[in-house]
Amino acid sequence: MASGGLQLLGFVLAFLGWIGIIISTAMPQWKMASYAGDNIVTAQALYEGLWMSCAMQSTGQIQCKVYDSLLKLESSLQATRALMVAAILLGLVAVFVAVTGMKCMKCMEDDQVKKMRMAVLGGVIFIISGLAALVATSWYGNRVARAFYDPFTPVNTRFEFGSALFIGWAAASLALLGGAFLCCSCPRRETSYPPTRGYPKNAPSTGKDYV
Repeated sequence: MASGGLQLLGFVLAFLGWIGIIISTAMPQWKMASYAGDNIVTAQALYEGLWMSCAMQSTGQIQCKVYDSLLKLESSLQATRALMVAAILLGLVAVFVAVTGMKCMKCMEDDQVKKMRMAVLGGVIFIISGLAALVATSWYGNRVARAFYDPFTPVNTRFEFGSALFIGWAAASLALLGGAFLCCSCPRRETSYPPTRGYPKNAPSTGKDYV
């Protein structure tokens, strides 16, 4: 029962992490314009994401523009896109594999060993998905931080971390944690020892065997 609860907890955490990765990938707030300068006064907030850039006016109106050409984008942005999409696809595969191996499902009930292996395999794929998302968000965040502290970057073109990055970091952590729980939910095999053999009891001596 304990392993079944740990398995369910791991799947829920990993699934929530996968949903968070999808949300983070779709959000345009991967980085936001910094207003750290003293003389910066603006009536709009600028955001940039993996797929579009947006500007939010002081009235609350948001205008977004999708990037025109894939070939004009930076190679680092293309790599970040690829890692996040790969994390989403791997998470989708992990969901189906892990559901098949869940104890509460009736799939593969006739072979419990294969069922446990499917759950562990789903956990491993979830871990790989979380690592891909963690690498992508950390790499992007590192680029934002380096550009921010670069003295040659103009003050009015500096960006800070957006909310999508924080969601991506949290989602990757959930996917890693949930995948680890799924891998640890496999119950240990108990070592079976052969039954101890009792020694035959000696028949009581009557004294007739001696001459």
